[in-house]
Amino acid sequence: MPRGQSHKLCIREKRHQARYEPQSHKGVQPTAVMEELPSTSSLLEDKSQSSSATGSNSTSQGSLEAPSTTSTFSTTADPTSDEEDTSQDEEDSRSSSSTENTYHDTLNSMTSLLEQFLLCKYKMKQPIMKEDMLKIIHPRYHDRFAEILKRASEHIEAVFAVDLKEVDSTIHSYDLVSKLNLPNNGRVWVGRGLPKTGLLMTVLGVIFVKGGCATEEDIRKFLNKMQVYAGRKHFIYGEPRKLITRDLVTMKYLEYRQVAHRDPPCYEFLWGPRAHAETSKMKVLEFLAKVNDMVPSAFSIQYEEALRDEEERARATVPARPGTTVPSRHDPLPCPAASPTPTEDEDF
Repeated sequence: MPRGQSHKLCIREKRHQARYEPQSHKGVQPTAVMEELPSTSSLLEDKSQSSSATGSNSTSQGSLEAPSTTSTFSTTADPTSDEEDTSQDEEDSRSSSSTENTYHDTLNSMTSLLEQFLLCKYKMKQPIMKEDMLKIIHPRYHDRFAEILKRASEHIEAVFAVDLKEVDSTIHSYDLVSKLNLPNNGRVWVGRGLPKTGLLMTVLGVIFVKGGCATEEDIRKFLNKMQVYAGRKHFIYGEPRKLITRDLVTMKYLEYRQVAHRDPPCYEFLWGPRAHAETSKMKVLEFLAKVNDMVPSAFSIQYEEALRDEEERARATVPARPGTTVPSRHDPLPCPAASPTPTEDEDF
């Protein structure tokens, strides 16, 4: 099947799935969701706890909704025997619930440990080996390794916008790979460090949700909700104003321009040509949805726009005009020097 036709079928399938997705998120305002997005640090700390809480809540709700075997037989059984059976059932239920909660807590704890291990290996630029990952997981849970690894990698993906990929299947080695072709595999600056891709994907998402451009004030407010402040060095992003208004603009992931006819002067952000070349509205929307534990179609207006964008990309087969160049994903980008401690406390 020709590539263009296959891509159109994929888009139709996405529309079809959107019609039959749960209705609980319909009508959600994307701006409101973006404003409630938790900080990166809280995501790292609270994701496993929320998973545990969800598991225990669903268990209790399930038990409330399920028909009671005891009550079913109470009309024909001896009253004394029925009371004893009920007491025994309640004790068994409490014991089972406690065991299940302990199991989930242990699973979440090991997932969190594995996340820290993966990020440490990334930061130190060291290979990630399966045999090393198994060493930090209790032998009783080795049969759940695939599940634990999947949960850990999905959480890291939602925070940092990096994918866990198997580098060598023979020795089972892995690496965390940036979703965008930022220098130094997402670190941006030379040397070691954590990926900056998540912040860039998030800023691109804010721009998309705001209709294609976002003011400095929009970005500033959003970053403040993430506990990221201009003029204050962040443990992951360094000095965020320099990263966003200089480094990412210089690398053409963002466009930063003055708004015409505004007094006092103000500035706004748009997607840069490299962002258009390396990602898409649909990919950015999928990232935002994953961060918020939602489906992309919950952002109904943006989802339809992203589908149209996918269709336009599928039809875009006309080569670039002579004399024009569009940055390629494979074009090398120089790593900026490490960000110095800021000397100015300037807001976005």
